[in-house]
Amino acid sequence: MDLIPVPQVAVFDEGGRRYAFGPDPVLDAGPGAEGVARLLRRELGAATGWNLPAAGPGGAADLRLRLDPEFGEPSRPESYGITVDATGVELVGRSAAGLFGGYQTLRQLLGPDVYRKAPLPGRAWSLPYVGIADSPRFGWRGLMLDVARHFMPKDGVLRYIDLIAAHKLNVLHLHLTDDQGWRVEIKRHPRLTEVGAWRTRSRWGHRASPLWNETPHGGFYTQDDIREIVAYAAERHVRVVPEIDLPGHSQAAIAAYPELGNTDVVDTSALGVWDDWGINENVLAPTEAVLRFYEGVFEELLELFPAEVSPFVHVGGDECPKAQWKASAVAQERIRELGVDGEDGLQSWFIRHFDGWLAERGRRLIGWDEILEGGLADGAAVSSWRGYAGGIAAAEAGHDVVMCPEQQVYLDHRQAAGGDEPMPIGYVRSLEDVYRFEPVPPKMSEAAAARVLGAQANVWTEVTEDRARVDYQTFPRLAAFAEVVWSWQPAPEERDFAWFERRMEAAHYARLDALGVDYRPPGGPLPWQRRPGVLGRPIEGEPPIA
Repeated sequence: MDLIPVPQVAVFDEGGRRYAFGPDPVLDAGPGAEGVARLLRRELGAATGWNLPAAGPGGAADLRLRLDPEFGEPSRPESYGITVDATGVELVGRSAAGLFGGYQTLRQLLGPDVYRKAPLPGRAWSLPYVGIADSPRFGWRGLMLDVARHFMPKDGVLRYIDLIAAHKLNVLHLHLTDDQGWRVEIKRHPRLTEVGAWRTRSRWGHRASPLWNETPHGGFYTQDDIREIVAYAAERHVRVVPEIDLPGHSQAAIAAYPELGNTDVVDTSALGVWDDWGINENVLAPTEAVLRFYEGVFEELLELFPAEVSPFVHVGGDECPKAQWKASAVAQERIRELGVDGEDGLQSWFIRHFDGWLAERGRRLIGWDEILEGGLADGAAVSSWRGYAGGIAAAEAGHDVVMCPEQQVYLDHRQAAGGDEPMPIGYVRSLEDVYRFEPVPPKMSEAAAARVLGAQANVWTEVTEDRARVDYQTFPRLAAFAEVVWSWQPAPEERDFAWFERRMEAAHYARLDALGVDYRPPGGPLPWQRRPGVLGRPIEGEPPIA
């Protein structure tokens, strides 16, 4: 069995029997299965040449799709089952999302060529006789794409939705704003994209590198682009989490609207969109006018990301330097007015304001683990990135948590030691390291562990400048991550990585090839994947587990 992620139960026919499809198989889609049927006709049809006509009343069908709300456990809405025998294929899901997960397994069973965009001549299609029953371990199985540091055009985002869906991931977190770029159209504040979406140049490599790419860089998604992305994701049962970073990581917004910054400390009218990496000192001013401005931003954002698709809104909340607030008379007066605990209290005030504002509109705030400082409303959730500690503290305090510790699942970090890895960042996180990642650390209480919604792999793009580089950093490690968050695994040290490697070699690299993914080969980077002479920031040794 070469399936990734591995299902809970898969029993293959001992005799090796297979169901062979004819030239034009028939599809029978029951009530509620219409969305998956459309994808079968569109995606399987492209690779196989099948039209997949609907079965007539009482007619036999090669492929049968059924929703059964009683299938599997009530707590596992994405449960699905597949039966392949002499009568054809029956795919059943507890929900439409479960049915979609089963469809992804069905694609893998058909072989790597089913991922192609056109049929290969003379290709015959068959499936092994098998019985599969499966459901995911976690409900939040995510990938974060940083489209702010280096912009990914819309077609690239749609492609990544396909890629994560093929791996049974179901959350795409889009990091839409930062010091280096603002990537979403806000009609009431047009300069956010007219000015904030473009920078004159970019640092080439880590911020310690002396090299620059002098080509201007930028781009943004129109509101219709966002609607298309969200609808495309929803069809594939992927939720999109938008992130608007505040009060730090905000120089692109301040460059567009200088009044958002601390004007009594800095000549904000002289600021441009930042062209470097790292933590930027230019943060939002703690004023009512700034709150109103961002409320306007979020009002438009909520219309673009409907609650049924995007119940969570990410507000960042991380890495907010306080030097400008310390020097600002306006900020100091604000501290006195609010009665908060200094500059740290101001940051908490920002987050708590939008926590309540979003909750009033039926949304849930999520932010990086710094938002814990100063306390949170009951419904807020935490992305634990600085290790496990923030997630443990949040869960023990009764907050939902998404585990994404940088030392374990930041996929911009290097994949091997040595000089061949392009612009090496952070600790070595090999394919095996990611496979042994555990979202629920053993030190958590049982009640806190129940608060772990799942986990997310993050791809930051300071040194990941285009689609090929994103592919290289993300794959094949995302396949290992997908198995971690979907499959019911033993303890990290007991996981059979050799078996996972064999499945990768037997079929999954070929699937990635058919999908056109520029992954890192097992033997190391190909010559054109290297970046010789461009400085990164490698860290030696084992990463801390904290």
